[in-house]
Amino acid sequence: MPINPTYPGVYIEEIPSGVRTVTGVATSITAFVGRALRGPVSTPVVINSFADFERTFGGLWVESSLGFSVQDFYLNGGSQAVVVRLVSSAGTATARIDANALILDAASTGSWANSLRARIDHDVLQSAADSLGVAFDDLFNLSVRDGGTGVIETYNNVTFVDSARRVDKVLKNGSQLVRAVPPLPSAVIPHGAPGDGLDIWSDDNASSPVLATALGSDGGDLTATDVIGSEEDKTGLFALEDADLFNLLCIPPYRSDGNIDYVPTLIDPVVNYCEKRRAMFIIDPPSEWNTKNDARDGVTDDIGTTSKNAALFFPRLRKPNPLRDNQLEDFAPCGAMAGIFARTDATRGVWKAPAGLETTINGTNQLSVPLTDPENGELNPLGINALRVRPAVGPVIWGARTRQGDDRLASEWKYIPVRRVALFIEESLYRGTQWAVFEPNDEPLWAQLRLNIGAFMQNLFRQGAFQGRTPREAYLVKVDKETTTQNDVDRGIVNIVVGFAPLKPAEFVILQIQQLAGQIET
Repeated sequence: MPINPTYPGVYIEEIPSGVRTVTGVATSITAFVGRALRGPVSTPVVINSFADFERTFGGLWVESSLGFSVQDFYLNGGSQAVVVRLVSSAGTATARIDANALILDAASTGSWANSLRARIDHDVLQSAADSLGVAFDDLFNLSVRDGGTGVIETYNNVTFVDSARRVDKVLKNGSQLVRAVPPLPSAVIPHGAPGDGLDIWSDDNASSPVLATALGSDGGDLTATDVIGSEEDKTGLFALEDADLFNLLCIPPYRSDGNIDYVPTLIDPVVNYCEKRRAMFIIDPPSEWNTKNDARDGVTDDIGTTSKNAALFFPRLRKPNPLRDNQLEDFAPCGAMAGIFARTDATRGVWKAPAGLETTINGTNQLSVPLTDPENGELNPLGINALRVRPAVGPVIWGARTRQGDDRLASEWKYIPVRRVALFIEESLYRGTQWAVFEPNDEPLWAQLRLNIGAFMQNLFRQGAFQGRTPREAYLVKVDKETTTQNDVDRGIVNIVVGFAPLKPAEFVILQIQQLAGQIET
């Protein structure tokens, strides 16, 4: 606040500069939605490596391609992912243990929990009971073992009575394996010692297994309804409402029978959600596309969407399946594509097309359908991005078009990098201008907005994100009386116009060669 001078002398007053830095958001956080062996259901979980995925979701699983796509993502340069595990709405079940009257449910549904065992012992100290203010006989230790991974969780000095160590609260906040089911028992019943030649985890007298009548089940295949879920309940795809940010979305094939593709009726809701969240949907080619003609003739009926926030890649990747004795199988390319997007963003920037000789697809050296240049030339004008095997480098991405990349649409969002730069700018400015809400809507505010947004755009210009030799040619930021009229001010609106000249990929390189006639000197 202004200083009120009362005595002769020098006063110091700090004046705000008006600088509010707009920070660019991440560009390659990838959301994966699908079936997994274990893990929380309809809950977005941030992971930073495939090891994180293995710990939380169980790694590769023969019943789902989700793990393979996440693995491809990290093999190809991905850094951060958000994984949402889905389960079928029919047939799934949660394993249950009766540990001497303490009922424990597995932390998540699935057959992974059928190897759980629990043990209660009374090896506690009186001092621990005194510090908690509970009776000595009410205190116990609980151990839970996951037979599938060998992980053992131990919770010492827990109790059934209301205290800081009440067992249901402790498990809810700390256990990755089980949850206590109310009502809690009134008395502690410890397990006995194991029999001769047995350990505590193989003797039913020393530990309690999952009830034979309450085994966990993985259920059947997902349906389109399971994947889409409910926006109100935040299930299925809409579980991502609890994720702060994602830029790319992958829904690997989620069926385990012959029809392993997502149905066309799923694509439109997914694309609409991506447009709402300013993200791009990476579409996998249907498994029945076994030739170039299948892709050319089926793109309209099998894919349908022409959204600027979607991109289609063809064909699938062919590589060994370690879960099937390394037999060669075809896998959806979405995870690898997202990883290459992330790698290109990190090395060149989001304005560089994720295509070309530097976009080597790691983890495979074959494709399900080899394409020639003429065949590629039939697919590219339809907005189908080809994967090609190029000499010396192997499989690479050889196309950079959105689903509006069909030449007949003549769209300004034809190219993936152009669309992704726009989404990056939109999300960054959306988050970076929140401070302006409820500020006095006049020239001082407009000047601050011009300053801060202009600094952000200038930084991108210096990094080479736009066309043009000068800032005037590359971008504009306009917020003044021309964009915001008095009527807008009266309605509480400030209009900001931001424009940029995008870089577009050199999709076709044409060399013109001619002979030079000999020059006759005179």
